[in-house]
Amino acid sequence: MAKLNLFERRRRRVRTALKARAGGRPRLSVHRSGRHIYAQIIDDVAGRTVAAASTLGTKGGSNVEAAAKVGSALAEAAKKAGVTTVVFDRGGFLFHGRVKALADAAREGGLEF
Repeated sequence: MAKLNLFERRRRRVRTALKARAGGRPRLSVHRSGRHIYAQIIDDVAGRTVAAASTLGTKGGSNVEAAAKVGSALAEAAKKAGVTTVVFDRGGFLFHGRVKALADAAREGGLEF
């Protein structure tokens, strides 16, 4: 088995703890790249994506304001899909900056986590 880097170790640790206390709730997964931020709500039981939003196709996708817009858009898409409570999966990313802005906007949009 290959040695995992710190990011992968943190991602596995977060995901394992998350699935242990999820209780069947869908997972709000966040991915952050240098240029964009992506978020999706995944139903792990059914194995499908319920709702998704990202900064792709928008101008200026790498700042905190853009991440907040993605969080709001995801909350709206989740409401349409009938999802109100989720567990937040930050992956290996620290809960800071763009990831925190996305989470706060999703909470303000009506998602509970």
